[in-house]
Amino acid sequence: MAQALFLDEAEAARLRSEHYNAEVVGLRKVHSDLWVYRVRPDAPLGNFHAGQYTSLGLGHWEPRAPGTQPEELSEEQYRKVVKRAYSISCPILDETGGIVRVDEGPELEFYITLVRSTDKDPPALTPRLFLLDVGSRLWIGRKVTGHYTLAPVKPDDDVIFIATGTGEAPHNAMLAELLARGHRGRLVSIVCVRTRADLGYVDTHRRLEERFDQYQFLSLTTREPENLDPSVPHYVGKIYLQDYVAKGQFERETGLKLDPARTHVFLCGNPSMIGLPQKVTGAGGEAELKYPATRGMVEVLAERGFVLDSRGVVGQIHYEEYW
Repeated sequence: MAQALFLDEAEAARLRSEHYNAEVVGLRKVHSDLWVYRVRPDAPLGNFHAGQYTSLGLGHWEPRAPGTQPEELSEEQYRKVVKRAYSISCPILDETGGIVRVDEGPELEFYITLVRSTDKDPPALTPRLFLLDVGSRLWIGRKVTGHYTLAPVKPDDDVIFIATGTGEAPHNAMLAELLARGHRGRLVSIVCVRTRADLGYVDTHRRLEERFDQYQFLSLTTREPENLDPSVPHYVGKIYLQDYVAKGQFERETGLKLDPARTHVFLCGNPSMIGLPQKVTGAGGEAELKYPATRGMVEVLAERGFVLDSRGVVGQIHYEEYW
């Protein structure tokens, strides 16, 4: 059973009417903990670009999915809406095989994992989102924003999208935009997940590969038997995105040279995968970049001559930390 409402149903209905401004119009359940939501705002959100994000929200008064970390809230807290930012994803292809641009219709797509528990505060939103159904009401932000866009990409540039898990959401929107534009450069999307069951868009990516010669989809897993058990046939061990690129496997499998003169790399997902450096003051008082102890993609790419986007500098490495 779902955890019970703290408020009575009449009060909960009043709060929904007061706060909610959107409706779930489609659900695709990849598996129990990974869903694709189609959400229709009551009013259009205005112009926005592939790669950007908005927020979703539900009231604290809504029940939580069973088997999730419980939370303790006051009656006052139960009357508030909990909100979280999500990048806008995209189905990429419609039922007829046409390219779907993310900003073309009234509906928005979101690719969301159920967070059952954390080491810190109990997850507040996804345990509630995973009790929604088609026709359910929820809150959506009135603005789509973000700097993670295709603005720096030229028509002949090669574009590499690298993501962990649901971090591929904005990349799906970007990929659809580039294909719809008739982009001429190579396009590669790489996603690293725990198991193959976590590849929520894999069938679409395979259809795109058949249709577009310039496109290639690659996936890595970390928790399949061949990653974990040396006794199984074809054991490969864990392969992380950083090592996959640093050891040259990416270039061998795609035939695409990592050339900063014509390549843009988009990174979204686990901050450890991205590996943003921090500015520190050196012994002589000069500013230096210090990379995390765990080597990330930014460091790997910087060693190949790529430059990280930063304030006042448009580089070839673009990033969006996804949690």
